[in-house]
Amino acid sequence: MRTTITVMLIAALCAAAACAGPGAPIGPSIPREGGGGNSGGGTARGVLAFLVQPTNVAAGSPIDPEVQVEALDTLGNVLTDFSGSVRVALGSNASGGRLSGTVSVAALSGVAFFDTLVINRAGSAYTLVASAPGFVSVTSAPFTVFGATGSAVRAQ
Repeated sequence: MRTTITVMLIAALCAAAACAGPGAPIGPSIPREGGGGNSGGGTARGVLAFLVQPTNVAAGSPIDPEVQVEALDTLGNVLTDFSGSVRVALGSNASGGRLSGTVSVAALSGVAFFDTLVINRAGSAYTLVASAPGFVSVTSAPFTVFGATGSAVRAQ
């Protein structure tokens, strides 16, 4: 019995730390000092994450379902007491589109809801970047904005 418990304990410790290799992170790494999109400077309170990513959409139409960005602490828990301003902007924008709608909103229980975001020009591989003072910013997954006829513009 003692041997089994010892082996299990060693395996658990190995999985948690040593077997990851020296200096390897065990969980998500969150920058602590300046830079890395922490627009507030100093120590980051946490990170932002896209709860609902932007989806493919027709040019001139609101992104649906609405984009949602959540504020997370360093352990990945939603900061339900966060009601600060979260802003989104175009990240990747090879097609020269313009983002309109309400691009800065106050979070509600740690989540910011963007229900009026519109991009005016068709193109592929658009991304959004979400930022808030004191948080590490985040970039969305790429998405496509279709032309007026509904056909996708594809980057070759």
